[in-house]
Amino acid sequence: QLQFVESGGGLVQPGGSLRLSCAASGFTLDYRPIAWFRQAPGKEREGVACISSSGGGTNYADAVKGRFTVSRDNAKNTVYLQMNSLKPDDTAVYYCARYRTRLVGICVLSRASYDYWGQGTPVTVSS
Repeated sequence: QLQFVESGGGLVQPGGSLRLSCAASGFTLDYRPIAWFRQAPGKEREGVACISSSGGGTNYADAVKGRFTVSRDNAKNTVYLQMNSLKPDDTAVYYCARYRTRLVGICVLSRASYDYWGQGTPVTVSS
């Protein structure tokens, strides 16, 4: 059974940090870019960061550049999102997603390009 399990979300004060994890089971993450998306209440789901299959290529939304870092450990079948200098605007449910086909070298933050999603982990940034 294919499954993504996100973890690491929670309540954090502005300026704080969190590290999200996305662990896959039932399939291997190798050869597939993985992305993180987020959805705030009343807003569309938006791309946050993605990482290529080997980890050598990444893309970030402008809103998180310089604050968030995406990484992956294919041996552990897990992708991470390190979030620093968090702001109230970062409050959302964060989802990881798998790119629809095998792809080497690059990744994209187009929601339509991802075919399998986790259940999400909530992040709240508030004092």
